Amino acid sequence: MTMEEKVISIIMEQLDVAREECVPEASFTDDLGADSLDLVELIMEMEETFDVQIADNELERIRTIKDVLEYLQGKGVVWHE
Repeated sequence: MTMEEKVISIIMEQLDVAREECVPEASFTDDLGADSLDLVELIMEMEETFDVQIADNELERIRTIKDVLEYLQGKGVVWHE
């Protein structure tokens, strides 16, 4: 499983959305129907899974699946499962 596949798996589970909806440009709120509580839970799961801390000011820039992937890659996160 790649990092992208793991991120999408978490999003599918947390937001109860189909794989087909999880395209890189999908907005968590506009396209995937997440509310503020969903976003908090999603970020907490990402932090735990990938062992990172996402600062509040960085959260504002994470709006799409692509944003999450770029953030994790920028932090040097490497995922192997």
